[in-house]
Amino acid sequence: MIPEAPASAPLATAVEEVEELVPDDAWQVLALVAAAALAAWLVGVLIGVLVRRLARRSVVAGDLSRRGRTPLRTLLVLIAVTIVLDAGPQLGGWRDPVVRGLGLALVATVGWLVAVAVQVTADLALARYDVDVVDNRHARRVRTQIGLLRRLAIVLVAVVTVAAMLLTFPTARTAGASILASAGVISIVAGLAAQTSLANVFAGLQLAFTDAIRVDDVVVVEEEWGRIEEITLTYVVVHVWDDRRLVLPSTYFTTTPFENWTRKESAVLGSVELDVDWTVPFDDMRAELHRLLEGEELWDRRVSVLQVTDAVGSVVRVRVLVSGKDGPTLFDLRCHVREGLVGWLQREHGRGLPRVRVEELPGATGRHGPVAAPLPAGPTEGASLFTGSSEALERSRAFTGPSGAETADRDTAPGPRS
Repeated sequence: MIPEAPASAPLATAVEEVEELVPDDAWQVLALVAAAALAAWLVGVLIGVLVRRLARRSVVAGDLSRRGRTPLRTLLVLIAVTIVLDAGPQLGGWRDPVVRGLGLALVATVGWLVAVAVQVTADLALARYDVDVVDNRHARRVRTQIGLLRRLAIVLVAVVTVAAMLLTFPTARTAGASILASAGVISIVAGLAAQTSLANVFAGLQLAFTDAIRVDDVVVVEEEWGRIEEITLTYVVVHVWDDRRLVLPSTYFTTTPFENWTRKESAVLGSVELDVDWTVPFDDMRAELHRLLEGEELWDRRVSVLQVTDAVGSVVRVRVLVSGKDGPTLFDLRCHVREGLVGWLQREHGRGLPRVRVEELPGATGRHGPVAAPLPAGPTEGASLFTGSSEALERSRAFTGPSGAETADRDTAPGPRS
């Protein structure tokens, strides 16, 4: 009869396996790791408190504290844990993979902090250029360039961070030479495969540094009026006047003609055209235009002109030129002037509205008055196609044959008949 094993035998076996995996001094190391992580976290909190106090007098410090709080604390904790594990004794086969993972996380966190620094630096530069002014052309150009450079810098930081993480592996360092050797072929293949994307990237950089368009520029593209809302490395977003967004590739603005109403300055001219009757007094109409613009805040007091540009047929065309500080203001001003002049015509010169004149021929009478006599349905007797000379009569006989009189004379003339 086999004696039964005590119930505590499996538990004892598990404890022995854990002791083999985790030596006796490993628990002390793990406790030290936890203490170091907690201390590093507290140091990060203390640094955050100090930076927030400085942020009361510095906007940059406040932005840096808000964006960099989490990556800074994470970086301090990773550094502390890595130092403790590297300085500790051999804790089994799991320490090296953990240290390798901590090293990768450390490199990624450093890249995170660099990206935060790029963001804060870009915000600091943007804060120096205010676009809420009348002439903001230079500010909008600088903000466009800074926005594109910020995106490009973040992309470069991400690429460098990934490359640094890969170089921590010995196999990646060994393969680096062959990768660099084949970089020329790879670049050619990648260029052919991503030709359109690369063209958009270079077009975006060209737009940023040639000052062709800027953020908040007023443009007319694809027969749509709107403002440049965003410029990226590959596409441009146009905020159309009815709150739609028109997304166009960057190459569109380097290969297609378009209108930029704020290329040099935001002030623009606009026209209002009206068709009126010949009896309208234009001096009074000019006086009414000046009265409409005199106390109007939409008018920038640069241009106010009323001209007669055409006088053909039954109407006279009048064109009014006015100026505004920017495109939206000018649109509202044109609507105001158009409505005011139409109302003035209705009130003061009702007969000056466009009319169609009909002149009746005298002599005939009808239901409502004289009417013109109907034209003859065909040619009258003796009429010919060409008259006035002997040559004309010969041409008429060639086209229509002899006239009735000539035929009668020939029939009555003496002589032999067939």
